[in-house]
This record gives sequence, C-alpha cells and structure tokens, in this order.
Amino acid sequence: MKKLVILSGAGMSQESGIRTFRDMDGLWEEYDVTEVATPEAWAKNPMLVMKFYNDRRKQLYEAVPNAGHLGLVDLEKDFEVHIITQNIDDLHERAGSSSVLHLHGELKKARSSVDESLIYDIDGWELKFGQKCAKGSQLRPHIVWFGEAVPAMDDAIPIVESADILVVIGTSLNVYPAAGLVNYAKRETPIFVIDPERPSVFIRNVTYIQEKAGKGVEILKEKLKELV
Repeated sequence: MKKLVILSGAGMSQESGIRTFRDMDGLWEEYDVTEVATPEAWAKNPMLVMKFYNDRRKQLYEAVPNAGHLGLVDLEKDFEVHIITQNIDDLHERAGSSSVLHLHGELKKARSSVDESLIYDIDGWELKFGQKCAKGSQLRPHIVWFGEAVPAMDDAIPIVESADILVVIGTSLNVYPAAGLVNYAKRETPIFVIDPERPSVFIRNVTYIQEKAGKGVEILKEKLKELV
C-alpha cells in the first residue's frame, strides 16, 4: 500500500460546527488569542484560560465527525493513511482513523504544569482548579500555546518525508512550524490541497481542490484512484 499522509487544519472540523480561527478575524469567541492561548495568559489569568478551554471542550462533546473525517477513514481500505493534525479536537479518532498525530495538543487531555510528560485524560468537559498531577502541581490544558515548542514535530517530519502522497486539508499553511512540514515531502511526491481558498504559499507538484473538507475529500478519493 502507498503511504498517504494527511495534514489537517481547522477547516477540517468546520463542518462539524467547530469554528475556525480565520472565521473569527483572529478571535476565538470574544477572546484575543493573547488572552487565552499563551503561557503569559496562563500566568496572568489562569481562571480565564481554564474557562475558555472548558467552553471549547463542552462544545466538542456536542460535535460529531463530518463527511470529511469519515471519508479519510474510508481511504484506509486502499492506502496506509497517517493523519497529522493541527486540530486539538478528537474528531479524527471518533470517526475511526487509526493513525493520528496531534501537533498542538489535545483538548480532552490535561498535563502537569511542571512536568509536560505527565498527561491525563479529563473526565468530562470540565478541568477544575485543585486538580493536580502526581507531582502536586495544578493541571493545565494539554495544548501547545503560542510561543511554546511543538515537540510532536520530531515525529511528524519523518512521516511526511516517507509519504508517497501528501494531502493538505483546511489549513492556510501560515502557522509555523506546522506549515513548514510540506517542505519535507520528497520532490516527486504529489500534493493535494483541499480548501475553499488557495493558500498564499507556493507548493510544488500540487493539485488544488477548492472545496470544503466534506466535498473535497470525495473529489480527492476519485483523483486518488489513478494512483492506487
């Protein structure tokens, strides 16, 4: 089987009711990103940060995978599919995808604020103050905030390097370091980009599918039949 690597972004989950950063002019709900998604925000106002992610988690429990997520699962019949996602939701997993790597963390998990290797599943939608890790520190959302390192890049790069086909879905390719992953694909690797708008960055050997994720994945499946 050929190795099909998917790089998914916020547009992947848009049709499941998860609003994207672009849709809100750089705001998540009424919050500026610097208020809720940086280490400085956590240090300054942890109650606000906690509430913000609790609200996002509650919303996620009400969301379901869309046709795009389900279509990627269907591709596992003919390809070795690996998903690298910038999304913090679990919709790929709930759809049934068997190989998902989260670059920016996972909304339904918490981690120690002193030891990032201590990661815990959150029971329900609410993470509360007073919930502590094994070392006695407050648990924080298991999210890679702006200004923090992206440890999963070390795992993502070799996956992209070994791709026979690379598909980019629902991302503007403007957020680094994740956006730089496309540069690790082999020069001969065909690249498909699914997004209503063309990313402003140049990608070699690319086929654009200017649709939302659900319809775009259906079109992709037809195009991939020539490459099986």
